[in-house]
Amino acid sequence: MTRGSVCVRDVVPADADALIAIWNDFSSDSDRAPREKTTPQQVERAVLRLETDASERLIVAVIDEQAVGVAHLRRATISPIHDEDAVHVGSLHVLSGFRRRGVGTSLLEAAAEWAEVKDTKHVVALAASSSRDCNRFLARLGLSQVAVVRAATVPALRAKLGTPATKSVTTNVIAARRLMRRARATS
Repeated sequence: MTRGSVCVRDVVPADADALIAIWNDFSSDSDRAPREKTTPQQVERAVLRLETDASERLIVAVIDEQAVGVAHLRRATISPIHDEDAVHVGSLHVLSGFRRRGVGTSLLEAAAEWAEVKDTKHVVALAASSSRDCNRFLARLGLSQVAVVRAATVPALRAKLGTPATKSVTTNVIAARRLMRRARATS
């Protein structure tokens, strides 16, 4: 798919270094993006895995033979209790120096075309909450906010939930009542 000088195609293993550069650009835009070091070999393995999965695509936007944008497309149901499919667009990013040139539009056009080929009626796009420009861009294209996606590491979540060895809520209520009784008895 081509729009002006932007060409959108499926990623190939040789795009590994370009994808890392795009991810690093994305990470520098977001305070909350993971800072893990990704190797070209990891990217190549991921690309090969995606090539064999009919429900996923990783597409790249290219200008003058340089990868400048990426999007991960995944076809899945809208929710666990619905039969209707949607194309979920994630990891949508355009290099900072190539924005406002139709790259993002070209990537979403490719997503819409793939949705039509797969007879899917919905496109769902994910954007970082800190990416004001991306959220405005998606809103201008008519995508409305339908959810807020939150993420945490497992250890951080476990720390907030408490470990299985911690007291149950009932035990905590009983302990609080005892403390209140003692406080009343001493006053």
